[in-house]
Amino acid sequence: MSDDISLLFDKAEESLSAARLLHEKGFFSFSASRAYYAMFYAAEALLASLGLSYSSHGAVIGGFGREFSKTERMDRKYHRWMIDAQDTRNMGDYGVGYQIREQDAMEMIERATEFVESAFEFYQKGDPNR
Repeated sequence: MSDDISLLFDKAEESLSAARLLHEKGFFSFSASRAYYAMFYAAEALLASLGLSYSSHGAVIGGFGREFSKTERMDRKYHRWMIDAQDTRNMGDYGVGYQIREQDAMEMIERATEFVESAFEFYQKGDPNR
């Protein structure tokens, strides 16, 4: 595994750990944000494995959708989950007076966990379409 890809997967795992800790302490908006970033870093790692790099969140999400969802390399639900997670993160981080509910943050953590695990497994197995 290249150093950059390994570091991105490490960041994804650290973000998941942070999301769980923040959730335990009752910081649900920040927990959801970290869960989103776990997905984001895992998507960046997969895109990097194809030699692709993007400079914005929207471009990473779009690139993931184009390269992994539309091609059905990975389940399409993961692209939808990233879009939904980014929307939730934006509301939690920037929405004045908006609080993410405990159960919504937990659902994001669960989705992010599955997303990161599936992305890492996909990467380890190698892409049969390459």
